Amino acid sequence: MTKQLVIIGGGPGGYVAALKGAALGARVTLIEKENLGGTCLNWGCIPSKIMKNSADLLLKCLEADKMGIQIEGHVSADMTALMARKDKILEDQRKGIEGLMEANGISVLFGKGKIAGPGKVSVTDAAGEETIVDYDKLIIATGTKPLNVLDFPFDHTRVVSSNDILCLDRIPASMTIVGGGVIGCEFAFIFSALGCQVTVVEAMSRLLPLPSVDESCSKLLMREMKKRKIKVFCDTVVTKAEAGDAGVSVSLSVSPFTDNPKPKKLKTDTLESEIMAVCIGRTPLSEDLGLENIGLQTERGWIPANEFMETAADNVYAIGDILGPAKIMLAHVASHEGLVAAENALSDTGTKAVMAYNAVPGAIFTMPEVGTVGLSEEGAKAAGFEVETASVNFRVLGKAQAIG
Repeated sequence: MTKQLVIIGGGPGGYVAALKGAALGARVTLIEKENLGGTCLNWGCIPSKIMKNSADLLLKCLEADKMGIQIEGHVSADMTALMARKDKILEDQRKGIEGLMEANGISVLFGKGKIAGPGKVSVTDAAGEETIVDYDKLIIATGTKPLNVLDFPFDHTRVVSSNDILCLDRIPASMTIVGGGVIGCEFAFIFSALGCQVTVVEAMSRLLPLPSVDESCSKLLMREMKKRKIKVFCDTVVTKAEAGDAGVSVSLSVSPFTDNPKPKKLKTDTLESEIMAVCIGRTPLSEDLGLENIGLQTERGWIPANEFMETAADNVYAIGDILGPAKIMLAHVASHEGLVAAENALSDTGTKAVMAYNAVPGAIFTMPEVGTVGLSEEGAKAAGFEVETASVNFRVLGKAQAIG
């Protein structure tokens, strides 16, 4: 008998799970409330890399004389053209995923998916019409959205989210970025290269305060930001933001979250900029998902799953960013989790596929870029290993000097 596999969420976890499910002979329904491709394609990895590529090219043009190339005339970024190129690429990629779904016999329903009870999901489309879909196995891959602080006056013009920043129609003269994690640091370098005066405010004692990133990388990025005249305030939080016609006024305070026992006294307690971008992380999309209808509880909104991607509810699996920071929130991780979940949901071999997180590669697209794999030095020490470290300055290598 053919199994019915239903997947809520059409991101890199969900649509890969759908393809795997179809390959295993299931009748697959993929439910997506917005656009296929998820955060990675629509609001994250891809659009930010499109912008970074343009920023890199602009920097190369401005510094071309150092490479023996003379460029006459004024070189600058055209944000309208940049955004048009971005939108065209995203649309082409979405169509590509839609084509993959059609070619593999996967039914795609656009609308809001909600678990109606064991074995049933309701889908409400944009017109308000409801469809009930039965499932034998369910995979939840709803992902996340930008974490917004309600005290900030979000108007999506002066005070913007990490989604909004990908749709700006101009390059602001100045920008305050709240959050010095992956998203904040990537945007800081991109907009600085495009000609914006950038200030980064980070609550912890260093940039990229992640377990996977060695402190030496954070220090290097701090030096690079200073070279590019990007101002950085670590051990600092934004306590208030006021938006007006001229821009945003930001109030600063010493961070109560810092791990620095002796944070430096602030040189200023206010910042003025044309816009403020809030890049303080992501929050789970698990509200109004109907989890209570199958007795599935969350942990602060995140859905727990084991190494087989099984949740506490029978026949229900969870993959991708909805698992939260307890796992690894990367697109390629979500895709592999999707393969594991589909395999375990549909296979009758008696052997379960296992998701391993011990050697996951990651990349942070700052300038320069940061790459990670496996444990950091601190993580290895915490795990009880005797650690030896070695470092090589990339700048001394012939290849590095050749490419500038």
